[in-house]
Amino acid sequence: MPDKSLLISELFYSIQGESTHAGFPCVFIRLSGCNLRCRYCDARYTYESPHAIMSLEAILSFVDGYPDIMVEITGGEPLLQENAYPLLEQLLAKGRKVLLETNGSLPIDKVAPEVIVVMDIKSPGSGMAESFAMENIALALQRNHQLPGSCEIKFVLTDKNDYIWARNLVNQHCLAVHTPTLFSPAKGKLDPADLAAWILHDKLPVRLQLQLHALIWPHLTRGV
Repeated sequence: MPDKSLLISELFYSIQGESTHAGFPCVFIRLSGCNLRCRYCDARYTYESPHAIMSLEAILSFVDGYPDIMVEITGGEPLLQENAYPLLEQLLAKGRKVLLETNGSLPIDKVAPEVIVVMDIKSPGSGMAESFAMENIALALQRNHQLPGSCEIKFVLTDKNDYIWARNLVNQHCLAVHTPTLFSPAKGKLDPADLAAWILHDKLPVRLQLQLHALIWPHLTRGV
């Protein structure tokens, strides 16, 4: 693969559907490839479908078509590709607000502090709970201590057992005190009303998150 190229699944412009930045216009750079196989994955095409090889310059040129818009690097798992780091740095150099969505299986210590990391902690219902790099909890807390808002933690939950597991982890590490923490129901597996009821019952200081793009465009799976 050419130097400073990346394997790209898709580039698109849409509404940010998750994180505390949901609802804002966003340019998405979805990288190809993932090291996990979550049971509820809604982006299997990132590792099952053909990808494009694009230079860093070509990717940045696409982003330049949407001036002053927030940019998210997502996947798959973006940090599998070493050239994701120069891409993040180039976007920051252009003055962009940059989000990185990661599955938490790889350390986030090399990610520039100005990047807003949205880190997924996989629940048992995903089948991938053992993949999480536990050092990322300390790294997330450290990022937010140094630059508040530079890391968010997300749990996608499939049932009550997942909720209890995530709640215990949040309480054990005081995550919600120091880091924006989001609980999201896995589409088609957990009723959002049930998750809302559990959060309210426990008075858990987390944010209930629904996939905004899935509500707006329920029949689309790509480019949103």
